[in-house]
Parts: sequence; C-alpha cells; structure tokens
Amino acid sequence: MTAYPPFSVLDLAPVPYGTNVGQALHNSLDLARHAESLGFHRYWLAEHHNMPGIASAATAVVIGHVAGGTKTIRVGSGGVMLPNHAPLMVAEQFGTLNALYPGRIDLGLGRAPGTDQATMRALRRYAGAVDSFAQDVVELRHWFQPAAPDQNVRAVPGEGQDVPIWILGSSTWGAQLAAALGLPYAFAAHFAPDALLDALLLYRRHFKPSETLAKPYAMVCIGVCAADTDAEATRLATSTQQQFLALRRGRPGLLPPPVEDIREHASPAELAGLDHTLQYAAIGSPGTVQRKIERILELTGADELMAASQIHDHGARKRSYEILADVMK
Repeated sequence: MTAYPPFSVLDLAPVPYGTNVGQALHNSLDLARHAESLGFHRYWLAEHHNMPGIASAATAVVIGHVAGGTKTIRVGSGGVMLPNHAPLMVAEQFGTLNALYPGRIDLGLGRAPGTDQATMRALRRYAGAVDSFAQDVVELRHWFQPAAPDQNVRAVPGEGQDVPIWILGSSTWGAQLAAALGLPYAFAAHFAPDALLDALLLYRRHFKPSETLAKPYAMVCIGVCAADTDAEATRLATSTQQQFLALRRGRPGLLPPPVEDIREHASPAELAGLDHTLQYAAIGSPGTVQRKIERILELTGADELMAASQIHDHGARKRSYEILADVMK
C-alpha cells in the first residue's frame, strides 16, 4: 500500500445558491475547525476576483478569520496573486498574520491575476506586473529579512519574521522558479492537469537547496468529492462540473446545487472538457477515493496532497473531508 503523506485543504470559500457571502465565510471557519479536528495539516484559501461564487477575494482577511478561530492547523494562501499587490503590502499583511498566529501562517504566491482582464485592470497594478513576478518574489523575501541599520523602508510588521513562502503553479514556469529559488512548490491539478508531471519533474531535477529548503518539497492539489456511495459522490460532484461550465461560458455565478445527470446540461464537447479537467479528481465512495489517491501518489510522488471540494451542501462537504481523513489514516 502507498505510504500517505500529509493531507491538506484548499478552500475556495464557495457561495452556494441560497446563501450569501457571510454564510460562506462562516462555513469556511466551520470547515477549518472540522479539518483541524480530523488531522489535516494545513488550510489554504485562494484569491479570486469578480467571481460571485467565491468569497475569499480579500484573502489575508479571511486567513485571519480562520486562523483566529482555530488552534493548531496551519492557515495560508493558495494563493495570493502577487501581480495584484505591491510586495511590501503583502509582507505587512502576512507579517501581521504571523505576529498574531506565530508558526501557523503560510504564504503561497501565484502569478495569474485570479480574474478576467477587465477586473485585473481595475485592481490598478501596472500592466507588466505578471512579467515581473520573479523579481517581486525576490523583493517580497527581502522584506521578511531583518532590516539593515540604515534601511529607510521597512516592512512593519514583517521584517525578521519566518513566514514560509510557496510558489504555486499550473504550468512548468512556476516549477522552474521554485526550483531556482529553493522554495516549496504546489501544483494546481484540480483545474489545470496538463503540465502536472512535467512540472514536478522539472522542479525536482533543477532544485537548488536554499536556507529555506534543503531538498524539493512538492504538493499536489486535486479535486475530491467523497460520499458514502459512488452514485451519491457522482451526483454531488455535478456542482463542481456546473461551476466549471458556467466559467467557461463566461457566466460565473454562485455554486449551483447538484443535478441528477450532468449530461443533460452540457454538450458532448463540454463533457469531454470536464473529463479532461477533472482527470485527477477523486470522486466516489471511500474505496474509490482511496484507489484514486493511491494512483495519484504513485504517479507524482507528492510530498503532500491538498484537496479542494466544491460541494453545494455544507454538511456533505464536511462529510467528504471526514471520508478523506479516514482514507488518510
């Protein structure tokens, strides 16, 4: 049997139909407490903008909300989209979080805007911010270093704090940067599966040890929808499938309730696209989920596995993580 690494949670703070943002954020805290009690290692929240079905746009604020309501689980960003922010401000935000919850805060950094082009412009960062991502990561790391005696600009809070930085990716580009800087790397296979194996190979092959990390550490994020039966899990997973369809049709909205047969709501081409996007997702009963996870671990050799579960009913989402915890143990 495959040896299991640590398991973690990626929460997109879904806003299901019939609820609102406030309820979604209360659900996130409730799920984080549940994940903590089940033994999950870390709990990450993701930055998205102009998406009605995702409540974590102000990611640092939500991290504070979750960290303040939990005790031991690591809480962080999966991720902060650095092109949207000045590195100094990110250092101040996460320095503040780390001062409040020392030793529990992670800072995962992404290169994508986390939104559409019009919203990216409204965020008021300069047009070439994506192209300077590598430089911005280096600058951000600088702000966490102890300040020099004659340093005019300082990150307060932030300077001298040990906030672990991760590079997130959905292509090989981020893998190469993480390797060059000697940082841990997380791959978003839950929505971008194509480059997973190539990215992990490049990361491990070109990794340069650093003060942060002596050897490569790769985390893989997959979709998980677990239920007591395969049929129920398949039904619950149609909420995720509908959300992907709405996004690709240019009509993002709240997380829809499940339907009995997704084939009645999508064209053959769309169904093929969904199957491709969700090829690494573990959807099913406990045994089915266990077999899929063991296969993924064999393929990737992941040092850690992260699970994203977009399930409409909050109780069913908690149950999905309970099943995953049983598999983990």
